[in-house]
Amino acid sequence: MKTKNTAYWITTIWVVCVMAISGALSATHEPRMMKSLAHLGYPAYFANLLGIAKLLGICVLLMPGCIRLKEWAYAGFGITILSASYSHLSAMDGGGAALEPLITFAALAISYITRPVDRRLFLSTTERIS
Repeated sequence: MKTKNTAYWITTIWVVCVMAISGALSATHEPRMMKSLAHLGYPAYFANLLGIAKLLGICVLLMPGCIRLKEWAYAGFGITILSASYSHLSAMDGGGAALEPLITFAALAISYITRPVDRRLFLSTTERIS
C-alpha cells in the first residue's frame, strides 16, 4: 500500500509541475511559449484558455474532496497532453518532440490508477469489499 501511495504522489507531483510550468508560461504569454504555440498553429488567445485551464486543473487535483471535478481534471489533462503530442507530430517537429508529452501522459495514467480510495469516484469490487 505504501508503494502505491508513493507512486501516486510522485507521478501526481510530476504532472502538477509540468502543468504548472506550461500553464504559467501560457497565462503570462511568455514569448517562447507564444512562439511555440504559433508554430503549432494555435492563435494567441488560446494561450489564455490553456494556461487558466491548466492552473485550475492543478488546484482541483491537489485539493481534498471534489472527486467528480478530479475526474474532469484527469480527463482534461489527458486530452491536453495527447493533443500536444499530436500537434508536435503534425507540425513535423520530429518524433522526440511528439513523444516527449507522452512521458507526462504515462505519469498522469499512473497517478490516476494509483490514486487513493478517497480520491475515486467509483470503487472496484475489491476496494468495496475491504
